[in-house]
Amino acid sequence: MRRSKPLAIIAGAALLTLAACGGSGGTPAGGKTRTASAAAETIAKDPSRAAPAADITGAKQGGTITVFLPGDPGPNSLDPTEGWSVTGNSIQQALTSRSLTQYARDPASGEMVLVPDLATDLGTPNADFTEWTFTIRKDAKWEDGSVITPEEVAWGITRSMDSTTFPGGPGTEYSQTYFKGAGTYKGPYTDKGKKWDGISFDDAAGTVTIKMAKPFPDMDYWGAFMAMGPAPLGDASKPPDYGQHIMSNGPYKVESFRPNEELVLVKNDQWDPNTDPARHQYADKWIIKFNQDQDKVDQIMLSDNTESKTSLTNAIGSNNYQRANTDLGDRLVQQSAQCTSFLAPDYTKITDINVRKALAYAYPYEAVWLASGEVPGVTRVPANSIMPPGMAGKKEYFADGEQFTFNPDKSKALLKAAGYEPGQYEISMVYYEADPLAVAAQKQLVQGFEEAGFTVVNGGYPVQVSPYDIWLNPDDKLNKKLNLRGVNWCSDWPSALTMLPPLVKTGATYNTEHFSEATVDATIADIPNMPLEQQAAAWGALDEKIGTEFFPIIPTAFRNDLYAFGTSIGNGVGDGQIGAPDYKDIFVAQ
Repeated sequence: MRRSKPLAIIAGAALLTLAACGGSGGTPAGGKTRTASAAAETIAKDPSRAAPAADITGAKQGGTITVFLPGDPGPNSLDPTEGWSVTGNSIQQALTSRSLTQYARDPASGEMVLVPDLATDLGTPNADFTEWTFTIRKDAKWEDGSVITPEEVAWGITRSMDSTTFPGGPGTEYSQTYFKGAGTYKGPYTDKGKKWDGISFDDAAGTVTIKMAKPFPDMDYWGAFMAMGPAPLGDASKPPDYGQHIMSNGPYKVESFRPNEELVLVKNDQWDPNTDPARHQYADKWIIKFNQDQDKVDQIMLSDNTESKTSLTNAIGSNNYQRANTDLGDRLVQQSAQCTSFLAPDYTKITDINVRKALAYAYPYEAVWLASGEVPGVTRVPANSIMPPGMAGKKEYFADGEQFTFNPDKSKALLKAAGYEPGQYEISMVYYEADPLAVAAQKQLVQGFEEAGFTVVNGGYPVQVSPYDIWLNPDDKLNKKLNLRGVNWCSDWPSALTMLPPLVKTGATYNTEHFSEATVDATIADIPNMPLEQQAAAWGALDEKIGTEFFPIIPTAFRNDLYAFGTSIGNGVGDGQIGAPDYKDIFVAQ
């Protein structure tokens, strides 16, 4: 699942548990030591979790919650089939759009637990995990009061097979890999009129059955994605219009949506807590503000004024971290999840591994982090692998024998070994001009690259849209010029199955480096067929092989997030599974 904040892509954002490394979040003068709430290596399952969700201690009804998202454009579309970003998914899955399964936060441990959602349990597989059946609740409703049917759930899942219509959606990786017909059936909009026999439904029995192309024991985890939820039948959910006017089935519905600016949600009076084992509906309204200025948000959250009291943010800038760490107390929450951030040299253009390693030594890690508002050692930790610490099977290795740090001399030596003198090798990239912190980070990056022997064409190309909009469009003229891109990636569930294939498999949507090696593809195909107890170690070995033999993608950071909550926000905690505030359980203290 991608992080959608563009400056984080350039600044090397990713997620990690510092606690798993044996470290803490650091202790600024006069502040408190902060240790991240660690992301779990495994997630517990509770297939019998019943609705309604237990009340949060002290929770109150009413009020408006404002969410400030600095430098983050948010989703372009609210279509559940398209959702594959931390920002969009964390908000929508918690508040507007239900799926087969979901996560609930255990109040005792703070860890997320996989529980039922629209399904009555976590699904029933056959003996070899090539078929899964889910029984759908009979009393969950759309915002218009109509009951959600198994046919609508089956239709929503069928839409996820359409990678042409939803090229950035998660179905491109999971439905089009594991569901029957993967690679041949192209979805209902691309293969118009063609029937798909990979799914069936029985409205009378209330069941949906999905057939697999290969064993898929993780279907219950995949079921927690919005793409594994219902959609109104036929033209009512026709893209792209549906993404601007979705039908809610969660506790909130959309009052207004202005992409890149604001999303306003109000109570959905057709949502029944007695059908939902995890969500709550405490606040009257949510106002989510995208693309906010980090410094302005910091000042709001530190002011404790009327606006601040009922607000929260998913970031605090480095300039204000020390004060926030001292003043906010427990309202400043450090949260980890399993994510890594990367620079992605184009494997078809930057073909010499020495040049790719030179880029790793040319990246001015701490200077970029500070310029982009991050806190080295707190929200950013140097990375050494694709898999983040805390992920089962991760191996400790270094692609060049040591941790990559900013080292211009080593970069120049590697460029010379590849046949280039200082200034000869040109890098072509974009940066997100709409965010001042992204601009500041780009200046530091260019300075570091040029000091290390590279030339950055035009100082980078400024863009007003998310860089993902450029990177993921093979027909984009600017994208064709680039030889350096990026990607931030968080695990979709606690398995390297959701880390490595989406980033390095030939043709994968978020393989922005265009890496392609037959031996790697073959291993990716083989590992899911191994005994379950062998798979984690096999993924770790593949990670090391990719890094040491090919080094196609440069891990720049593991990441902690910092969330700040206003004094009137109740139960301000993080969701370690997705790496965002726990929107399901937040309320306004009246």
